[in-house]
Amino acid sequence: TYSRAAAEVILPHVIGKSWDFIVSPTSWPSIVEHTELMVAFGGMPLKNSQISAGGVYRHRQREYMLEARRAGTEFVNISPLKDDVAEFLEAQWILPRPNTDVAIMLGIAHTLVDECLQDQAYLDTHCVGYDRFSRYLMGDDDRQVKSAEWAATIADLDATDIRDLARRMARKRTMISVSWSLTRQEHGEQSYWMGVTLAAMIGQIGLPGGGIGFGYSAENKMGTPVEDVRLGSFPAGKNAVDTFIPVARIADMLLSPGEKFQYNGATYTFPDIKLIYWAGGNPFHHHQDLNRLTKAWRKPETVICQEMWWTSTARHSDIVLPCTSPLERNDIGGASGGSTLQAMYQACLPAGKARSDYEIFSRISKHLGTKDVFTEGRDEMEWLAELYRTTAVYAKERGTKLPKFDEFWENGFFEYPRQIGHHVMLEDFRSDPVANPLTTPSGKIEIFSETVDSFDYEDCPGHPTWLEPEEWLGSSKSNKYPFHFVSNQPKTRLHSQLDNGVTSLRSKIKGRERIRVNPFDALNKGVEDGDIVKVINGRGALLAGVEVSSQVRIGVLQMATGAWWDPIGLGGNESLCKHGNVNVLTLDKGTSSLAQGPSALSCLVDFERLDLDPPEVSAFSPPAINEL
Repeated sequence: TYSRAAAEVILPHVIGKSWDFIVSPTSWPSIVEHTELMVAFGGMPLKNSQISAGGVYRHRQREYMLEARRAGTEFVNISPLKDDVAEFLEAQWILPRPNTDVAIMLGIAHTLVDECLQDQAYLDTHCVGYDRFSRYLMGDDDRQVKSAEWAATIADLDATDIRDLARRMARKRTMISVSWSLTRQEHGEQSYWMGVTLAAMIGQIGLPGGGIGFGYSAENKMGTPVEDVRLGSFPAGKNAVDTFIPVARIADMLLSPGEKFQYNGATYTFPDIKLIYWAGGNPFHHHQDLNRLTKAWRKPETVICQEMWWTSTARHSDIVLPCTSPLERNDIGGASGGSTLQAMYQACLPAGKARSDYEIFSRISKHLGTKDVFTEGRDEMEWLAELYRTTAVYAKERGTKLPKFDEFWENGFFEYPRQIGHHVMLEDFRSDPVANPLTTPSGKIEIFSETVDSFDYEDCPGHPTWLEPEEWLGSSKSNKYPFHFVSNQPKTRLHSQLDNGVTSLRSKIKGRERIRVNPFDALNKGVEDGDIVKVINGRGALLAGVEVSSQVRIGVLQMATGAWWDPIGLGGNESLCKHGNVNVLTLDKGTSSLAQGPSALSCLVDFERLDLDPPEVSAFSPPAINEL
């Protein structure tokens, strides 16, 4: 996925099946009762907890955070954005250069060793490879000790703050939180690997309220104490095509058919794509370097898109099949890990020629002569009843009895019972690592991975390592582009969804996506609240409305993702987005040869005030329709 690609690949090598740890971190009730210190690398913004795939249910993130603070939990926010942790948590704000979290973790780890604060017994019994990592940490091989002073120079921090934090983390019951966003940078694998290593050195993995969690606040279900109930789904069958790519490498594939690429220890070949059929998602929102993607998108002979809005993907398609919104069809809402199932009743007839996804695929299968195989003779409501029936079977296996489908459909709602007690991630492994091994090759936490080391990747060695990104404020490129561009999740929409809605539109400045600028930088650049600025780098440019904010570190600019792509030519192959789509600027490069995830957060830019009248935003205006 674009969300956590690097984590999905590195965690199985280090700590085991990644999905288990993504959906089932130590629960918030355990944190409330036991955690004394919560250190959030990349923050844990409350806005991100407002969404979850598949359904709507009780939002408890804010409630749990408040309970933890009232219980005495101290919070530390390590992020260039102060509001990456809610103000009511009264968090200590450590504001490093972006992309330097691994160096900070290494500085903390060195302090632990230097002051004999590491839990050597835990490292000996529950981990493998610490000795190899320790040689790197202490500079035995490269003659560079990864001390707090070394880390402070890279991160532009005070070494005293790093050492003090290390001592607090060793002394208190500590939960380390590593945000999903930290994987979306060049070498994003290293932040998760080093986070696990640091938690292992402290020795609290598997203790109530201690250890490490990934993506706290990423979705409202994260840490929520409910059963992870499996939901019924369409039988997928077996794909006869075994060729694949990591999703973030789609432009590479289209531009370089036949070229070899590395992924997780194997060599693959980019296929030669003649046709794209895109249903769900919006690559002109979530992919990087949109000028490059636009060039790549012209390579296939045909592009088919299934959409309900005139998104950029629809505008860049040869054939658009209009599909219905959730209000125009019947469905069941609910998410794995959620607490409810909801009957989603059709509220209105489909607009125009729109058809449900199921009807579109059924009609295509009829033309292919496979309709009976695809539909199995079921219409929309019959499939909903079948999906509900299989969901009920899975729920029964976990000790929950669901009502009959007709009763559920009439009532419209079912709430799963809550878990009893507190969930502690890796509690069984801690108590007996031999009887309860991890799914890693050794059955233990792999601080050094023989498997990863055997891949011989320069950009992902066999233990967590500080690797300098191509674009960051410590690089020579910052002489030309002196600002680090942080493109994070929006407050007023989900990704790009409903950017055309009133809530999102009200958040814009003069119709443009807003950009937050530190007061010091605003003064130096001669810009004020409400000004329109042009943000540029070697990949493209965008227009944005200025919000001067002390919530942003000096030298950092912040914009939300999701503004609909609205390009206007700059000459050559480059375009300017007059609306403010951040991905016209971001770097389209794999995190490493291991995971090949997106590196959106490794991005340098410059900006200047726009003194001319800006062009009119046309992102939401439908294209001209030629009647046949």
